[in-house]
Amino acid sequence: MAQPQEILQKYWNYSSFRPLQEDIINAVLEGKDTLALLPTGGGKSICFQVPALCMEGLCIVISPLISLMKDQVEQLASRKIPAAAIYSGMTKRELDIILDNAAYGAYKFLYVSPERLKTELFLERVKKMNISLLAVDEAHCISQWGYDFRPPYLEIREFYDLLPDAKFIALTATATKEVKEDIIEKLGFEEPAVFQKSFARKNLSYSVFQLNNKFQKMIDILKSVPGSSVVYVRSRKRTREIAEQLWRNQISAEFYHAGLSTADRSTKQQNWINGKIRVMVATNAFGMGIDKPDVRSVIHYEIPDTLEAYYQEAGRAGRDEKMAYAALVYDHGDVDFLRKRIQQSNVGPDLLKRVYQSISNHLKIAVGSHSMASFEIDINELVRVFDLPAAETFFALKKLQEEGLIQLNESSKQFSTLNIKISKGELYKFQVANANLDPIIKALLRLYGGELFTSFLRIREGDLANVLGTDRKDVFNKLQYLHQSEVVVYDYPSQSPKLTFLTARQDANKLSLDLKGIERRNQNATDKMEAVLTFLENTNRCRTQQLQEYFDEVSYVNCGVCDYCLQQKKAQEVKEKVTAYKKEILAEQYKAQVEVDILMDELKVQDRFSFAEAMRELMESKEIRLEGTLIIYN
Repeated sequence: MAQPQEILQKYWNYSSFRPLQEDIINAVLEGKDTLALLPTGGGKSICFQVPALCMEGLCIVISPLISLMKDQVEQLASRKIPAAAIYSGMTKRELDIILDNAAYGAYKFLYVSPERLKTELFLERVKKMNISLLAVDEAHCISQWGYDFRPPYLEIREFYDLLPDAKFIALTATATKEVKEDIIEKLGFEEPAVFQKSFARKNLSYSVFQLNNKFQKMIDILKSVPGSSVVYVRSRKRTREIAEQLWRNQISAEFYHAGLSTADRSTKQQNWINGKIRVMVATNAFGMGIDKPDVRSVIHYEIPDTLEAYYQEAGRAGRDEKMAYAALVYDHGDVDFLRKRIQQSNVGPDLLKRVYQSISNHLKIAVGSHSMASFEIDINELVRVFDLPAAETFFALKKLQEEGLIQLNESSKQFSTLNIKISKGELYKFQVANANLDPIIKALLRLYGGELFTSFLRIREGDLANVLGTDRKDVFNKLQYLHQSEVVVYDYPSQSPKLTFLTARQDANKLSLDLKGIERRNQNATDKMEAVLTFLENTNRCRTQQLQEYFDEVSYVNCGVCDYCLQQKKAQEVKEKVTAYKKEILAEQYKAQVEVDILMDELKVQDRFSFAEAMRELMESKEIRLEGTLIIYN
C-alpha cells in the first residue's frame, strides 16, 4: 500500500499535510468510522482522496451538489486521476457506460448524488465494483437540524451495509453539536474517530456595518482592501446592477448567477480566477468548489439566511492564509426583508399539494409513473400558467425536495458530451446511406477517436465547425439529427433547471408529507434567522467568538482582527488592563497548569475582553498554551 506522504507529493506536489489532515487519513486507513469537520478551505477533499489512492479499489463519493461533483472530477482529471460523476438528469445510456466503466476498474473515484443510492440500476452495478472507501461529503445534509436537509442522505447507512469491505468517512464544513451528533447517529458510526478543526480563522477579519449608504461602504472597503473580491447578493437582477455600478466607480467587476449560459458562466469565472476581473458579484450559486486561494475580501451586500451559509461564503476569503476580510453591510430594510422571506418559506401542506399538482400537470406526468425521471422546467412559466405565488412556490419546491419527492437542480452542464450508440458496422452503413452526414461523422472520429463508441466524451461544436468549414448552428442541427436518428447520444447544455421525480408521481391529494417534520424544519429556519440577527446586532463581543459559540466551540481568546476587537484595541485603557492581566496570569506559573474558569474566578475578572486579549498575547509569545479549557505554562 502506498503511503499518504508519497501520494500527497506525487499528485498534489505538497511536501506536508495541513493540520488534522494526516490524523484523519490515518484514522480512515485504520478502518475507523471517521467524521471530519474542517472549515471552508480546510482541505476536506484531500482527507478522502489521499486514503482512497493509498488503497486498491474504487472510492464512492456521495455529494448533493452537481457543480461541486463536476469541479472535483475536473480537478482530479487535471492530476491524471480517473474519476466520473453520475447525477439526476443523465440519460440511461450515459449511466450504463459510466457504471460499466466503474465496474471494470476504469475510475478511482465515482461521485454520485444521494438519490442514486436506492435505484435498482445503481445497486445492481455496485455488486460488480471493488469498493474500498465510501466518502460522504456535505454530511450535515443528513440532519433535519442542519441548514440543507436532504432525505436521500438517510439511505446512506443502508447502502454502506452492502459494502462489507469498505471504509467509511463523512465530512462537512459546518455543524453544530446537535448536527454532529445527528450525523454520527444516522450514519450508524460505532466508536467514531471525530476530528474538528477550530472554526476560528486567525487571518480572517469579520466586520458588520449597519448604515444607510451600503454601496458607498462597499466602495470604501474595495478601495482600502486591494485584490480579488466576491460580493454576494440575493437576486440575479442585483448581480448585474451592482456590477455595472462598480464599473462606474472604476472597479472591474463581473456578474454571475445560475441563469446565465454555461459558456458565459465559464468565461466569467475564468476571467475572475485569472485576475482579469477583480470583483465577482454573485448569488450563492458562485464559489462552491472554486479553487482560488488569494481572495482578499468577501462582502455580503444582503443578509444571508443562516450563519452556516455566512461562515462558508465568508470563508472563501484568505485560503492562502494571508490576511483577508469578510464584511457584511446591511440596513433596516434588509432585516425586514429577511423576516418576510423566512415567513414566506414556512409554507403549509395545502400549497405543497397545489404546487406538486401543478408540476405534474405542467409536465403531463400520470399518477404512478416516472420515478427517477428528469424534465427541464421553466419555473417562471409554471408560476404564470398556474397562477402560483412566486416566492412561496420557490420555497414549496424546496420543501418538496426536503420531503424526498423531487429534486430541482439549476442547469450545471458546462459542455456537450457525445457517445456513438451503434456499432462500427452499423455506423458505416448509415454513412453510406446518408452522404450529407458522412463529413460530420468523420470529423467526430478524427477529433475524438474510437473512444466515442465506449464512453461519453466532451466535444466542442466550435472545433467541429472549424474542421468542416461551417458554423456552430449547422453542427448543432446535424448532431441533433444524429441524436434523433439514434445514431449518437448528444447531450448539450441547457439553461433550464432540471426537475427529477425521486418517487413515482403521487396523487397530490394523498401526498406523503411528514407534517411534524415540516413544522420542525420551519421552526428551525426561524431559529437560524434569529441567530443571524443576533450576530449582526451583538456589537459587544468578538465576532469570531460568536461564530465559534454558535458551532459549540468554547473559546476564551479574541481573534484580535474583527471590527469589535479592533475597536477595543484602540482604547488605551484596554492596553493597560491587558498588561495587568498578563502579569496576574503569569503569577500563577507555580501551578504549572490551571483551568481558565478557575483562574478567572480567582482573579475576579470583570473585563472578559481584556483578559482574553491578555491570553492571546501570552499565547503568541509562547509563554502559555491552551489545551481545551486548560492553561499550561511553557
